[in-house]
Amino acid sequence: MKLHELSDNEGATKKRMRVGRGPGSGKGKMGGRGIKGQKSRSGVAINGYEGGQMPLYQRLPKRGFNKPNRKSFAVVNLGLIQKFIDAKKLDANKDIDGAALVASGLVRRELDGIRVLAKGDITAKVNLTVAGASKSAIEAVEKAGGSVTVTAPKAAETAE
Repeated sequence: MKLHELSDNEGATKKRMRVGRGPGSGKGKMGGRGIKGQKSRSGVAINGYEGGQMPLYQRLPKRGFNKPNRKSFAVVNLGLIQKFIDAKKLDANKDIDGAALVASGLVRRELDGIRVLAKGDITAKVNLTVAGASKSAIEAVEKAGGSVTVTAPKAAETAE
């Protein structure tokens, strides 16, 4: 068998309909768009329009509230911190703060601060300085002989 002998199964591929290519094609003149009107013109996409019926996004009830000045924290688990210490990407002897976590690659960016959660185990004695930590995470670090300092989260920069 050679490359030029390869072909797809019979009926597996179908040629696309070439619209507006003369009366013999079956889709000539108006190209299946009908006569006049908004939908017959080019560059029109009426998304979410349901022909005058109340659209779905308006029929469904609206719920909740999105706080405009909400803080978003970068989340780190204790197990990951331990893994990075074992891999020598973090130094347990020095204070571990947001800058150290970003430099090690554990966190991509600090956002409004870093929050530590208690998933996983930590055995190294570490001093963490973060914007937030769960109670169980603080207990786990202190049990391993370390300490957690919770600082105030970064203030969101206001545009003037």
